[in-house]
Amino acid sequence: MKAAILREFGQPLSVEEIETPRPNADEVLIKVRAAGIDGTDLKLIEGFGYRPDLPFTTGHESAGVIHEVGTDVTDFSPGDRVITYNFATCGNCLLCRSNREQLCPNMTGIVGVRAIPGGHAEFLKLPARQVVSFPETISFSDAAVLCDAGITALHAVERSELKSGETVAIIGVGGVGSYAIQFAKLTGARVIAVDVTNTKTARSLELGASAAINSSRQDVVREIRQLTDGDGVDCVIDVVGRESTIAAGVESLRNGGRVVIVGYTPENYALSGKRIAQNELQIIGTRCGRKQDLMNTVRLVAEGKTHSIVTDQLPFEEINEALCKLRAGEVLGRLVLQMPETALSTTTSS
Repeated sequence: MKAAILREFGQPLSVEEIETPRPNADEVLIKVRAAGIDGTDLKLIEGFGYRPDLPFTTGHESAGVIHEVGTDVTDFSPGDRVITYNFATCGNCLLCRSNREQLCPNMTGIVGVRAIPGGHAEFLKLPARQVVSFPETISFSDAAVLCDAGITALHAVERSELKSGETVAIIGVGGVGSYAIQFAKLTGARVIAVDVTNTKTARSLELGASAAINSSRQDVVREIRQLTDGDGVDCVIDVVGRESTIAAGVESLRNGGRVVIVGYTPENYALSGKRIAQNELQIIGTRCGRKQDLMNTVRLVAEGKTHSIVTDQLPFEEINEALCKLRAGEVLGRLVLQMPETALSTTTSS
């Protein structure tokens, strides 16, 4: 099968032929039909955040069809449309048992990120417990991006504890931000979107934001204060995570407000203990989401409560060109790779 292999940090991926895996008793083999790329892939290739053992197959947003099931698998059959829940957790620790499995300290791998080969390949082998079904009403491209962009946005909005009538500023209107706007609107909150281009701020209004700020031309804190009669917002969801965006988010909060940090960069932000304490501000971290969050995301999309965030598509063989587009900021929402519809190779391995 063809796969995109990371052989050296900081270098382009190598698209090459490797052996097609066979599922073990508790596993399924998925014929990948669509696979997303995002900022995590860029960080991974540069060796920041996660550094998998090389060579490694990337890809953590995958949608496809079950091709083969292991002998012990009863919940799935060949032909089922599925996406992946990417965390391989222990299921036994306190965090797993308290419905916070994405924080499992005994995690053995993350699909396409660490230890588990990902979906930038024609076929993907996974334990059946890491697979979630989706209906035919959702396209493969739209389903693929739910594995990260969708689940991350939904969990971030849940962590924000947004309520009807509150105002939230969402900083960064790429893939995750595009979904965060829509999920925040479903809570009844008013959304102010922030990004660095007019194209993305215009798109944010189409997705449901009440107002949009171009941070490359406008002072974010001043604009947010003006839009909230000087009070500031109840919540900020920062999908970028730069020092400047976190600082702007904190300065834009009303007393008692909260910042939810989704994105991260190598930059650090020095917090003022006095400001946080005297204004009772909350700094909240959020990491991707739980399997139930992924299932809830599928349900909301299937019910027609969201618009597609997929704005760009390219053939799988052009994955390095796709990464260049993403790195240059040329992707409006989410870019999805279309996988070749080839038959299963006769060369397989365990």
